[in-house]
Amino acid sequence: MKLSYEKLNDLAKLVRYLILISTTEAGSGHPTSSLSATDLMVTLFFNGYFHFDINNPKNPNNDRLIFSKGHASPLLYALYLVAGKITTEEIMTLRKFKSPLEGHPTIAFPYAEAATGSLGQGLSIGVGMALNAKYLDKLPYKTFALLGDSEMAEGSCWEAMQIAVHYKLDNLIGILDVNRLGQRGETMYGHRLKEYEKRISAFGWHTIIVSNGHSFSQIVKAYKKAIVVKRKPVMIIAKTIKGKGVSFLENKDGWHGKALSREELKKELTKLGRINTLIRGEIVLPRNITNSKTQKPKPKLELNNGYKIGDLVATRKAYGNALARIFPQFPNMVVLDAEVSNSTYAEIFKKAYPERFFEMYIAEQNMVGMALGLASRGKIPFISTFAAFFTRAFDQIRMSQYSNANIKFVGSHAGVSIGQDGPSQMGLEDIAMFRTLLNSVVLYPADAVSTEKLVEESAKHKGIVYIRATRKETPVIYNENEQFRIGGSKVVKESSNDVATIVTAGITLHEALLAAEQLEKDGIKVRIIDLYSVKPLDIATLQKAAKETKVIITVEDHYEAGGIGEAVAGALCNFSEHHVLENLSVCKIPMSGTPEELLDHEGISKEAIIKKVKKYAKKS
Repeated sequence: MKLSYEKLNDLAKLVRYLILISTTEAGSGHPTSSLSATDLMVTLFFNGYFHFDINNPKNPNNDRLIFSKGHASPLLYALYLVAGKITTEEIMTLRKFKSPLEGHPTIAFPYAEAATGSLGQGLSIGVGMALNAKYLDKLPYKTFALLGDSEMAEGSCWEAMQIAVHYKLDNLIGILDVNRLGQRGETMYGHRLKEYEKRISAFGWHTIIVSNGHSFSQIVKAYKKAIVVKRKPVMIIAKTIKGKGVSFLENKDGWHGKALSREELKKELTKLGRINTLIRGEIVLPRNITNSKTQKPKPKLELNNGYKIGDLVATRKAYGNALARIFPQFPNMVVLDAEVSNSTYAEIFKKAYPERFFEMYIAEQNMVGMALGLASRGKIPFISTFAAFFTRAFDQIRMSQYSNANIKFVGSHAGVSIGQDGPSQMGLEDIAMFRTLLNSVVLYPADAVSTEKLVEESAKHKGIVYIRATRKETPVIYNENEQFRIGGSKVVKESSNDVATIVTAGITLHEALLAAEQLEKDGIKVRIIDLYSVKPLDIATLQKAAKETKVIITVEDHYEAGGIGEAVAGALCNFSEHHVLENLSVCKIPMSGTPEELLDHEGISKEAIIKKVKKYAKKS
């Protein structure tokens, strides 16, 4: 289906009209940023390059479109009105409370692939979707990403560009709207298209320059070339005018994120000329292709790695073992790792299922964005790196919650117990970070058995899960028939005359057990709770312990802020029974040393626990 330039112009004029009336009604928004990309998007949508079943947005054969330039959402909504899926009444609810047409796209709007608007993230999401089509689902759909020139200053864009070339994603097409003006003035390269071409082509992309991004003949030629390129992703670099179509806005600074007043709108609508508000565009349907190689779940494989009580096994290695074991049960799994798979032990899965493992190299922001793209196409991504390095990708992690992401994050090398590598490698903020996410799950297993069981539970769970893994080998303390559920805990030691309850998880559980052994020799008994599910918490077990022992001591290899201590304090703050709550956590700047030296230096070792318990034993 190819339209005349006159028909494309009529559709573009209607889209511009809708952008203007909806943002003026809202009293806010980004009309100028939407107007600049209108001709590019109208041509993509309605001239036969974008294949999409408008009545079934979840059709696996649909081409995908990400508005990385999320502030251009008025354009996105206007396109779907012209396609026949939104009414004029609905578009006038833009930015209104409870309207799915939010200020930046979210999945409340069924045609938005992901929540975008935090700039620099959409291309990574698109890379994940394109990777899925080429290597996993083996479907011919293409992925398009609309980018703004301002966001090209973001490092995550260039992380995505590198990996897209590495995986030869010729089904990925970026559309760079170079409108020159950012929020506060000119962008880094203004309208100098060659500067963008030079950099993007240097990364290995096929580049196509459109010197006039409002010329339908140039735009059509660009798309015709882009869709036939092989073995490389494509970037269309188009010079556009911010505010195009509204004479007093065109190429003018100071209008970013501002809507026209009703008086300004009325005046400009007369200048737009005749607008046919009844015309509609048609989007071409995708080919109906079924991937016959889709794997079906196989019966559950029982844990059978020969773990015996007392064996020394690092939980990070148990993570790798678990991935390989459970994959037949969860054939939609895919594993990504940031060039540390020999430390996170994701390499165990890689050796077993190399076609389901993708190396992300040291580019954590892009890894998270790609995981979101994969999750949006029905995959279950497990992504791993050192716990400390997830912090640099927190914006991507934060944004993924608004897309109802089904991603499993695994951070190894957590805490000061990693030892000699020093503070740059120590994940000490990770529990706090992941606890802040709405409806997230945070798990911190202490041994190989609990790790394997919790990895399996994570795969079953729909949503964001964070698993904290330990570098150091720790003793197996649980039998293989032990069950672990999200939201549970384990009382690993208790008596009827416990002086205090030690609530802990991971590496410090073993310190607590050693402390309890020494305390018992001194005639002092303590209760120990393995709080392996840090979020959600087993509040009933915590309240029972607070009632019966009156003293709760939390111990964690994590900073105090946002960690286990604060989680427990929050859970017990309204508990009516009198109790005392103390926290042992990392409160000094860490340094290099042996794990034992560092645990002792931070006051979270067995000796520190013994000292704290004896304080209350004297009082009793």
